[in-house]
Amino acid sequence: MIRVLILCTHNSARSQMAEALTRDAARRAGLDLDVHSAGTEATRVKDEAKTVMVELGLSLDAHTSKTLYDVPDAMNFDYVVTVCDSAAESCPVYPGKTERRHYPFTDPSGGSLDRWRQVRDQLRTQFDAFVQRLKDGQPAPPSYDDSPAVLVT
Repeated sequence: MIRVLILCTHNSARSQMAEALTRDAARRAGLDLDVHSAGTEATRVKDEAKTVMVELGLSLDAHTSKTLYDVPDAMNFDYVVTVCDSAAESCPVYPGKTERRHYPFTDPSGGSLDRWRQVRDQLRTQFDAFVQRLKDGQPAPPSYDDSPAVLVT
């Protein structure tokens, strides 16, 4: 089983959506992933994140905002993916086996639901590619370009 951690600052939006999207992509691909998300600080899962994820049939109702230290076996991951620059800068050092990826996404907080949907869809595109690469036995995509519809693989 491949273990994946998705980190953001507050674990309230991008990392929560990415966690659910990655789990769903892995389920659809038949790939055994253990996916978690965390933040450098814990707050709450934002209602807008819940709203736009329900539109895809994915619920965040059972999700809670947590820090890295609330995640089981927090220093034992195959991949650690940061989805914001702040988390990338404060991410702890992981053992040699852990591969780090940085996929920066715009924070949708304070934006319209259409902005939330845009970020959700960008996350879905990137993490679908992430899961597909792992399923194919290839390394995860090295980076993400936040330009519209540009996926780096």
